[in-house]
Amino acid sequence: MKRKVGIIGAGHVGSDVAFSLVTQGICDEIVIIDNIEAKAESEALELRDMASMTRSYTTITANNWEALSDADIIVMAVGPETLLREDRMEELVETSRSVTEIVPKILATGFKGIFVNITNPCDVITMLIQKISGFDHSRVFGTGTSLDTARMRRVVGEALHINPKSIEGYVLGEHGESQFVAWSTVKIGGVNITDYKTKTPLDLPALKDAVRGGGWNILTGKGWTSFGIATATAGIVDALLTDAKQVLPLAVFSEQTNTYIGQPALIGANGVLDTIKPPLTKEEQTNFEHSAEVIRKAFDLL
Repeated sequence: MKRKVGIIGAGHVGSDVAFSLVTQGICDEIVIIDNIEAKAESEALELRDMASMTRSYTTITANNWEALSDADIIVMAVGPETLLREDRMEELVETSRSVTEIVPKILATGFKGIFVNITNPCDVITMLIQKISGFDHSRVFGTGTSLDTARMRRVVGEALHINPKSIEGYVLGEHGESQFVAWSTVKIGGVNITDYKTKTPLDLPALKDAVRGGGWNILTGKGWTSFGIATATAGIVDALLTDAKQVLPLAVFSEQTNTYIGQPALIGANGVLDTIKPPLTKEEQTNFEHSAEVIRKAFDLL
């Protein structure tokens, strides 16, 4: 069986997703599509140059819409013309227009797989993809707060001088300004962060600001962010293709809020199998509902 992934958008993020998939040997075939065809062709050619050096072989093709018909997964990685924007919501008008044009083209090929959305504002665009496609909510979801959660683990790990892999917990809500760290879920070795013994008390508000500002610091320094989200997306694709039944923080549909929003979800070969609602404090629940309202208002603008 061919493990086939389509990537729409060959910018920094889409190209790094392809690079991650190839170097990790996650899939057998990748189709890269971009409105600048020469860009997609060049990315595909350079990835093919790696073929003799990677641990497994991946077939790479470019700009072939029909090749998406039997793809297992399509990763939406369409970006805006201007990258340096502090609020992801500023991208909505431009990216929504692109997605509105692209999704019908994908459906025309007969594609019946799973949409994984990266395009910002992630939660709102994921809702748009689901509405246009008519696919079940289980087969349309976004990367959501997967990268934000990784940043939280990095920030907490650095503060405690602990490997971030040893940090549990989640950032929830919008992949954007209204996101929040659910500190009640953050644990080290099963001990909640508020009970973890440290020489000096942790400044949780400062850590929260470091998590929220992480992406902006990278963006202003190098002009874009791509390594983290590409690695997160590769992990999501791997979980789908291997039917891993793995829990990840993603932009999934919440019946509670009637919107797509970042929360833990169980995924496997058929997409989202279940959403998980960790017990939150009253303040965290308020933050979650506020974030959902921000997403819903943005979607209503469309």
